[in-house]
Amino acid sequence: MTATQEPTPATAQPPRSLLDFQGWSRGQLESILETAKMMQEVLARPVKKVPALTGFTVATVFFEASTRTRLSFELAARRMSADVLSFAASTSSVSKGETYKDTLLTLDAMGLDAYVIRVDAAGVCHQAEKWLGKPIINAGDGWRAHPTQALLDAFTLLEKLGTLEGKKVAIVGDIQHSRVARSNAELLPMLGAKVVACGPATLLPGSLLAAELTTDLRQALSEADAVMALRLQNERMDKGLLPSLPEYISGYQITEGRLGWAKPDAPLLHPGPMNRDVELEGSLADSPRSLVERQVANGQAVRMAVLYHLLVGKKS
Repeated sequence: MTATQEPTPATAQPPRSLLDFQGWSRGQLESILETAKMMQEVLARPVKKVPALTGFTVATVFFEASTRTRLSFELAARRMSADVLSFAASTSSVSKGETYKDTLLTLDAMGLDAYVIRVDAAGVCHQAEKWLGKPIINAGDGWRAHPTQALLDAFTLLEKLGTLEGKKVAIVGDIQHSRVARSNAELLPMLGAKVVACGPATLLPGSLLAAELTTDLRQALSEADAVMALRLQNERMDKGLLPSLPEYISGYQITEGRLGWAKPDAPLLHPGPMNRDVELEGSLADSPRSLVERQVANGQAVRMAVLYHLLVGKKS
């Protein structure tokens, strides 16, 4: 792709927004992942920019704190020449009691084209699509969903494994409070993978879409093609769900020895932020099996692809 070319649009029309993966077909999602490969080529150039979103304004509306997701979305939009309006709740009228709806309607009066929204309450992104009638990208809503994280996880796994068809992916940690676990449990099976989610009984939901649930770490890791560790989300957790942190570490920390239960060279992922020596041995995060930094790098290309498909691809 030359500096002035735009990536080939998807052959199938995607939904207007990316709230979760309902309404998306496997082919449409694979098209986003293919476009992300082209965006990687853009990011490998000395001048990391294409004019694909010239004239569009993308708002990043974060009612919750974020490092990786927010910065990669803002860079993604700018790499495609969009204007970016960055909103943080802590410095807005939300702190004075303004509702999500009124805040978003105020922003929309400024003539914006798309919204990337992170919020602590499940369902707000769905409501935002109704309120605004514009493309909405869910950057995390409560415990419910974080679709672009799952897409970049899948993209990273595809780089390493070549395919997800028939692959076993073990997700270990605080499953109950993890929107990342929910989105991966929705997406990875659509791409042919088997997902096994593992944690203490108090940190497992009653069900998790197509994923298998277990409290047995050895069972979860046995013959796994890839392993993802999740942090304990203490900010969302009721007291008493864990006897103690040392007991959690003793039973569920991913160690070098326990990673040996998985297939040889099975990669290790983590969506961040990471608590070293809690959910995984700190040395593993820096080991050749760790894809943690690769996930961060891939986030930008994947989010470029999502923005492109929603803003430009749908018009073709």
